Amino acid sequence: MPAAVNQHEAPQVDGAPLAWLLPPRCVVCGDRGMHGCDLCAGCRAALPWSPRACPRCALPLAQSGDCVDCATTASPLDAVHAAFAYAFPLDVLLPRLKFHADFAAGRVLAGCLAERFAALPRPEALLPLPLHRSRLRQRGYDQALELARPLARALGVPLRTDLLQRRRATVAQTRLDADARRRNLQGAFAVCTHVPLPAHVVLFDDVMTTGATLHAAAAALRAAGVARVEAWVCARVA
Repeated sequence: MPAAVNQHEAPQVDGAPLAWLLPPRCVVCGDRGMHGCDLCAGCRAALPWSPRACPRCALPLAQSGDCVDCATTASPLDAVHAAFAYAFPLDVLLPRLKFHADFAAGRVLAGCLAERFAALPRPEALLPLPLHRSRLRQRGYDQALELARPLARALGVPLRTDLLQRRRATVAQTRLDADARRRNLQGAFAVCTHVPLPAHVVLFDDVMTTGATLHAAAAALRAAGVARVEAWVCARVA
């Protein structure tokens, strides 16, 4: 499997060049940021942290327990945790990272993720969902990896980019319905079986909509023998 390394020369999300010289600015509104943080107090307080949610798919719920779909449908994922609801400013910051190489936004989000997931049980490995080689060449970097790398470092979890491979280029999921998304991802992921596989892994992605991509990756891991597969996502679309 080709190494899932970034080809973009911009600063990494956990870097803060010239932080000693330039005061932080809020990545949302542009006002002066809090000490050591590229968010102002107001925008920090307004972040849409994920509310009570289904433990199997992270869908926001009014009360504790599984959602209707998860209560009646089997999933290859044992649990899903989302740091945020996909609302303002996440719906601005994530596209800025994903499509415009805004690594300052990524650095802020990575710090929030580490705070949100700090109390969760640690897996044996954190696996960012890989891009296909053609998409990686086109974009120049992998946004999931940019968020997962500092998250793994902050939580002391091994980051593994050698276990899961995206072997088939798929069309963009954004304009497909749920059934079309599942068909689009059939056979898209392969697991490297030439190395010992951890018993408990966490998949990481930036945004979860229907969960089709995470389910396809999780199914490949379960078929390869991984006993427990969870997912952590930055934001969940309701």
